[in-house]
Amino acid sequence: MLRRYSSLAFAVVGLWLGAAAPVCAQDLRRVRRTIEYLASPRLHGRGYVRGGDTQAARFLAKRFQQIGLTPLAPGFQQPFLLTVNTFPDRMHLRIDGKALRPGLDFIAEPESGGGSVQGLITTLDTLIFTDEAAGQRFLQQPLQHRVLILRQRDADRLRTLPAAFAQHIAEAAARITLVPVKLTASLADHQQPQPQFLVLASSWPQQGAQQATIEVTAALTANYQTHNVAGFLRGTAQPDSFLVVTAHYDHLGHMGRRTYFPGANDNASGTAMLLELAEYYAKPENRLAYSIAFVAFGGEEAGLLGSRYFVQHPLLPLERIRFLLNLDLEGTGQDGATVVNGRIHERAYQQLVTLNEAGRFLPGLASRGRAANSDHYPFSEAGVPAFFLYLRGQPTFYHDVLDRSATLPLSGFGGLFKLLVGFMQLQGANASQAKTP
Repeated sequence: MLRRYSSLAFAVVGLWLGAAAPVCAQDLRRVRRTIEYLASPRLHGRGYVRGGDTQAARFLAKRFQQIGLTPLAPGFQQPFLLTVNTFPDRMHLRIDGKALRPGLDFIAEPESGGGSVQGLITTLDTLIFTDEAAGQRFLQQPLQHRVLILRQRDADRLRTLPAAFAQHIAEAAARITLVPVKLTASLADHQQPQPQFLVLASSWPQQGAQQATIEVTAALTANYQTHNVAGFLRGTAQPDSFLVVTAHYDHLGHMGRRTYFPGANDNASGTAMLLELAEYYAKPENRLAYSIAFVAFGGEEAGLLGSRYFVQHPLLPLERIRFLLNLDLEGTGQDGATVVNGRIHERAYQQLVTLNEAGRFLPGLASRGRAANSDHYPFSEAGVPAFFLYLRGQPTFYHDVLDRSATLPLSGFGGLFKLLVGFMQLQGANASQAKTP
């Protein structure tokens, strides 16, 4: 069975390489333009400040229309609601009068509250984790009007202490956690009453700091409307069955007036790949037996909310999806690609391996099991066969202000494109065989 399948895979690769042009320089220039636009200040980090997500969704809907996709929702856009904590305005931190840089030296924790604080610094005594007397002294120490400083590992250990410690820490005017390696931002759907910052340990004063001044605007926005963007191309033989290509277009948005998270690799790169596949399959000579749906999700960074909503309110029958390919983090590739769910759908993963060996598209593939780390997951949980493919390599900027379009080498972009086309054409070949009496 495997030998028969492998022969078909090699045949499909050979036919495709001989009949179709690979991604060319002009296409990669288009890819660059797409990523540069999505990651530009004009789109404000594609988050929930200044309508960045809305601008990105409109851009994608327009591209879908230009490519020639048929809408799966009015205007290609499926609206849904979310709740998100945002930082639209002030974002300042001074330690003993020295200003630290938002995004580079510090960021707000996702659930940080807002406010203006000027207070003396109190450093958490780590003996509270091992010495009961030290713990009691800490609980009796007044924290009002104080800025509490703790290390990241101690912040994690606080969860092991009785609730009284968390309640006492919440009495501090603000909290600063020193992070040893890098600043990694995220989103939250709730807000704490106090300002909470993460500060890079290397940016903290070497000598004992005495006073901190904090200014931050935090806005918890409920029932914020964002969108999935969805369209499809009709199949030639089995149009009621679908292959689905997905990628999330949203990112983390702004942190203060000037600092934003570009999200070039995460996930302007995957969105660009989705658009390139749509461009390719929109050509009549490249159409497949199955219909192909292209869905760009909002709300991924807020907890896979767009894909969860789509699964709960599907724009096409989930049981008619033959396979789903989710694209996220496609800007590198020197070290090959990882296939999430590769250990779940072993036969389909072997298809990818065979195709990659035949075409030498990427340095190598690695399989992972089930993981709730991108938009494939709600579909997998609903029984839809799905892969999440991401490229590995340098640089490794992630959820930080350094994930810019200029940093992306796109080393494996063309190879991944060819691998995906080979895999999808193989599914189409299987569909055509199944249709043949």
